Amino acid sequence: MDQYRKGWALRYLREAKAELEAARKMPYMAPSLVLEAVRKARNAVYYSLGEPAFVELVVRDTVERTQQPQMIEDPVLKCLVEIEGMVLQLSQLEDVGGERAMKQAHSLIHLASDIVETLTEEKIED
Repeated sequence: MDQYRKGWALRYLREAKAELEAARKMPYMAPSLVLEAVRKARNAVYYSLGEPAFVELVVRDTVERTQQPQMIEDPVLKCLVEIEGMVLQLSQLEDVGGERAMKQAHSLIHLASDIVETLTEEKIED
């Protein structure tokens, strides 16, 4: 991984964590902050894997072609499709600022942290 993508992956991850923390502190802004946090976590993963536009294209194409994510054999692609599903689910949730959405966002950010940490070989603090 080049330094450019590594830098962006780490930046998006930091921002995702900050957005989620801000959502906890400012409930009136929580819906938009939670959505932004999960999108940034997803972007962090995409940047850590390579060219984000290409990764997004592959994931969206797979989502469109596959009705059942459990049928995807490639574990990395399956994980990316599940992440995309979580992002879509949260974007369609009525109470995006609610406790359930916050927990889902937190778990997605934690997963993204694990992926980015593994691929960038950078220790990421919570």
